[in-house]
Amino acid sequence: MRDAVIVAAVRTPVGKRNGELATVHPVDLSAHVLNALAERAGLTEPGEVDDVIWGCVSQVGEQTFDIARNAVLTAGWPQSVPGVTVDRQCGSSQQSVHFAAAGLISGQYDLVVAGGVESMTRVPMGSSLGALGPDRASWPNPSGSSLRTVFGGAAPNQGAGAGPLGVSFASGLDVPDIHTRVSAPNTRGVPEALAR
Repeated sequence: MRDAVIVAAVRTPVGKRNGELATVHPVDLSAHVLNALAERAGLTEPGEVDDVIWGCVSQVGEQTFDIARNAVLTAGWPQSVPGVTVDRQCGSSQQSVHFAAAGLISGQYDLVVAGGVESMTRVPMGSSLGALGPDRASWPNPSGSSLRTVFGGAAPNQGAGAGPLGVSFASGLDVPDIHTRVSAPNTRGVPEALAR
């Protein structure tokens, strides 16, 4: 079995909403990272890259139309280098690395770049929900009508589920019980599973 090896890593400084990076288009930011990575890794021929796998949650507005591919082209890399954008919510960039490693180990790639971008000033969280629903009073439901039944009537929410999920593995809670506990705050307003 082949090994997947990280040859180089680059990132931009961490920004904040309306901070120093707010004026930088996410495609330009990604292209800058690609070129800095190529320089750091000593990659003089970006055409050798088999794929660019890029994580991005809010694939709307300036981050739509396959931001990975747009970043490759903006970086001046050859048009022969493909790019694909992954949405695994808050784990999108990490998932890109996992997909890249799997492709390397399986022999699909010899050289692959993985990373991601999210400009929360230019494309705020929730932007991919679009406009208000047809009733003009509620947001669209991206989950369909039956998904809430999976979690006992609670809307799926990774933010509300992540903490209790960690607690469940530490304290032996059953995973299906997590959404029930999260949806019923205790008297302090903290989900029961987190209050322990």
